Amino acid sequence: MLVLLAGIFVCHIATVVMLFVSTIANVWMRNNDGDSAGIWKYCTSGSCVIVDHGDNESAMKAVQAFMILAIIFGCIALMAFIAQLFTLDKGCRFYITGSIMLVCWLCIMIAASIYTARFPQTFQSNWYHGYCFILAWICFCLSFLAGLFYLVLRKK
Repeated sequence: MLVLLAGIFVCHIATVVMLFVSTIANVWMRNNDGDSAGIWKYCTSGSCVIVDHGDNESAMKAVQAFMILAIIFGCIALMAFIAQLFTLDKGCRFYITGSIMLVCWLCIMIAASIYTARFPQTFQSNWYHGYCFILAWICFCLSFLAGLFYLVLRKK
């Protein structure tokens, strides 16, 4: 059980680190020329500018907000896990940590879904998804698994 607990903890830390990377870096979309577009800036050959998304501006603000909320809830869940690890009695479950992690999962799902639905079609055909977009969906899966395991796991 201790190995499972350590594995979930490592998965949780990896999820939070990948959330930071996918939110901060600007490679949600990329083209063959090396240009990239993220949720914050548009970068071409070393220079980055903040882009006005026109009709999609509110959708981009929602993606930004939900990715930041996901990071916040992921960090809060990490602190809650450490606090519960030292305060819970034997046999109790990590309900608070699991529920906060599932809120993080929900924020990632909303942000990635909005981006998937609204933005790839605004780019031309030579654009493809970058590593930040892929990391966001990986974090979606990992945060769901971590949240479920925290809800099921008992303290030994």
